[in-house]
Amino acid sequence: MNEHALPQPQRALHETIRMHLGFLLLGLICLAVTLLALPLRAVLPRALSKRTGRQLIALVFRFYLRSLEFLGACRFDLTELDALRGGPALVIAPNHPSLLDAVMVLSRLPNAVCILKADLVNSVFFGAGARLAGYIRNTPLRAMVQGAVDDLGQGSHLLLFPEGTRTTRFPVNAMQGTAGLIAKKAGVAVQTVFIETDSGFLGKGWSVLWTPKLPVTYRIRLGKRFDPPQHTADFARQLEQYFQSELAHALLPDFSIEAPPA
Repeated sequence: MNEHALPQPQRALHETIRMHLGFLLLGLICLAVTLLALPLRAVLPRALSKRTGRQLIALVFRFYLRSLEFLGACRFDLTELDALRGGPALVIAPNHPSLLDAVMVLSRLPNAVCILKADLVNSVFFGAGARLAGYIRNTPLRAMVQGAVDDLGQGSHLLLFPEGTRTTRFPVNAMQGTAGLIAKKAGVAVQTVFIETDSGFLGKGWSVLWTPKLPVTYRIRLGKRFDPPQHTADFARQLEQYFQSELAHALLPDFSIEAPPA
């Protein structure tokens, strides 16, 4: 059936059903990961636990994204991330237009550690997998930085969004200094990553009750790799200017995320 030939109300209903099937699938995946992660973390040595957890998360996230493509909800072009797999320790610094950003990056990099809000790491529903993988709480700051430096010292990739939150001022928010601070202390490079999308879906302020125009398109491309910075504040300004320049004409939402676009 050609869905574009359907009347608008019927097409909108189909899109709403597909999006909610995607949310339901994510919930089931999180539940399955929790049921696996709790016993694995109890019996595995810490190093093996972290490696297993990260590979498990990469596997289930890749399955989830493929499922969204199968449902016709999204299209993904993430292949440029594959060039980083198996490479040296890096701070991976993407822009942050959507809640799916971490899912996309982690699905391609099975040796990546992520910095998460403490309440997510501690949560019953989402936290078991994060703890199995050794993901790092974002508070307290000193412990977060040291944990990130330690993981980088073991050869991991560190996924860190330098905006600190999802983008509210496109193309990019002001950059925080955390990525530069961690890279400086660990002596590793910062790999910039650009996430482009044609929708504000799951951006800051987007309600899960809204249905975007489907399919939502995502593309990830690699940017410049910066040497370990010497001055954190200067590096944050340099990084922001670089992102502003690179994303000025990128595929990004051109509307304020206050209501779904018509």
